[in-house]
Amino acid sequence: MPTRVDFAFGAPDRLGMACEVVRKHYLAGRRLVVYTKDKQRLNHFDRLLWGFDPTAFIPHVMAGDPLAPQTTVLFTSDAPALAMPDAAQGSPWLINLDLACPPAAEKFPRILEIVGDHVDDKAAARERWRQYKTAGYDLHAHDVSKKP
Repeated sequence: MPTRVDFAFGAPDRLGMACEVVRKHYLAGRRLVVYTKDKQRLNHFDRLLWGFDPTAFIPHVMAGDPLAPQTTVLFTSDAPALAMPDAAQGSPWLINLDLACPPAAEKFPRILEIVGDHVDDKAAARERWRQYKTAGYDLHAHDVSKKP
């Protein structure tokens, strides 16, 4: 079964929506790997995740951290498949915050792509869509621009 890729497009704030997505899946008990090769973006997202909601607590660490094996949400700027926990813990989903397709994406059962309104973000997302489609991934689009 090919990896499913869900594109949530029209997000007014890409990283803000990513915080909400991480919270939703963390509360559901799903393991996640958050990837971007842009370390500055990853650090910014780390700060956002700690403070986007004063009542939210979403434990997360970098993939190389000693606490990574027992932490549900892992961050990485390296090849995301290297951050995957033991198979016994279940396959995590990947949240791609990079502008390019993640390396070894086929190792994840599901990839979540959040697309903001910025013109560069939309152009990069169109290219990722084309690459995923060419590679035979199961693609789904969701318009989130109209959600409150």
